[in-house]
Amino acid sequence: MALFEIVIALLLVGAVLAAVARRVNAPYPALLALAGAALALLPNAPNVTLDPELALTLLVAPVLLDAAFDSSPRDLKQNWRAVTSLALIAVGLTVVGVAVVARWIVPGLPWTAAVALGAIVAPPDASAATAVLRQLRPPHRVLVVLEGESLFNDASALLVYRLAVGAAVTGSFAGWRAIPTLLAVAVGSVVLGAALSRALIWLAPRITDVATAVVVQFLGTFAVWLIAERLRLSGIITVVVFAILVARTVPDLISGRLRIQSYAVWEVAVFVLNVLAFILIGLQLKPILARLTRPELELYIVAAVAILAAVMVIRIAWVMVYAATARWRGERIGTGEAAVIAWCGMRGIVTLAAALALPDGGSEAAFPYRDFILLAAFCVVLGTLVVQGMTVRPLMRLLRLRDDGTVDREVRLARTETARAGLAVVEGAETNGEIMAFLRRKYGARVRRFEREADAPADPEVEGWREFGEVTRRAQAAERRTLSDLRAQGVIGDDAFHRVEEELDWSEVNLEARVDPGAEPA
Repeated sequence: MALFEIVIALLLVGAVLAAVARRVNAPYPALLALAGAALALLPNAPNVTLDPELALTLLVAPVLLDAAFDSSPRDLKQNWRAVTSLALIAVGLTVVGVAVVARWIVPGLPWTAAVALGAIVAPPDASAATAVLRQLRPPHRVLVVLEGESLFNDASALLVYRLAVGAAVTGSFAGWRAIPTLLAVAVGSVVLGAALSRALIWLAPRITDVATAVVVQFLGTFAVWLIAERLRLSGIITVVVFAILVARTVPDLISGRLRIQSYAVWEVAVFVLNVLAFILIGLQLKPILARLTRPELELYIVAAVAILAAVMVIRIAWVMVYAATARWRGERIGTGEAAVIAWCGMRGIVTLAAALALPDGGSEAAFPYRDFILLAAFCVVLGTLVVQGMTVRPLMRLLRLRDDGTVDREVRLARTETARAGLAVVEGAETNGEIMAFLRRKYGARVRRFEREADAPADPEVEGWREFGEVTRRAQAAERRTLSDLRAQGVIGDDAFHRVEEELDWSEVNLEARVDPGAEPA
């Protein structure tokens, strides 16, 4: 009961810290990291051990699906070189660099454990960076690269992590012989993710109750991960493929009311999981600090600081090298853009979850130097979130980067074309009367407003709302089809798609409230 009370209290603290972060324009994970560090030093904090097998499933699967669902395949395709270089090469360099530094300072650390540590701290978490950057409106490409990198570097880093952990526990390492197995795992995970996405696409439109739909979404996420793990495939790759394919189809199959409410629930869930991750790492660090002798603690802290420096330096060096070679190839990458991408290497929930997932001392095969790896991983998360996360805003102001207007242009295009599609339906309606005349004027005004970005006239209160609702629903359906077609054709990206989709969702909810006053509010 005491633990439950502490978790509830810390969730409240997390909500307060998030509010403070918004006021000071800082990423809220940075304040959560500081709270986790303070929790580890509290004298009366309880000792909590999380089941290692539960850590990745509970903390990573929903967060990864949420990120993959919002990704834009079109934008990722356009920036595939930058994303791939960060997700593969930068991760590989970080794994090797961290392993070498860790072994140099802690000579007794086995190579397998050092490589596992490198894989744990290799993948950055884009959520902390984009939480600040979206407010500052940088060039769209910066956000695409950071979000795409965060999506795919989890898969590459955690594949290395699995190999290293298995080698450390079993004492044998497959080496080059593991490459065919890794390729088979990757292909199998893609096929499985595609197959499971078809199941959800079939099921989604058959569930109209919001609570049931949200529960099915969460259970489906965990089921996808667990099925992949049981088949000895990659849960990360399977979830990413599953989410990307579902995101292209399911929004067209469910109502706006359900979508608005489910998106809100997912946003809260991801926030709660971030809070729980920092709570759990703080509670795990407390007994570690108590077990370590003073010389051990000093050595581990020195090693953790050195690893933090290595993580930051390797990323900055690689991004700058890549930017220079890209400009030599004729690719337009500004020095300011490269600097922001290089600096936005904050680590977060995936690093914490991977560290917590290491076999603990209570298992038959305890992981070597687990205490040191947990401490080092948390120091890297804390250091990157505080040092880099808190300085992204000043860096942006110093570089004077500006939004290139890509998303705004696509939003205006999507608004104009969807309004024009709705107007075509209204003009083709056979019914006449005052309400139809008003509806035609309304859609005509919308088209003109979006073309010249003028204010829309207010809706007058007239009779005939049932007829109004029927034709408006048809018009909204045409708008949605047009919006989906624009995204499918690559005319607009997912950022523009989701902004206009949200506007159409609220328009649908408002129509329900006007035509059917008994409907539940969103």
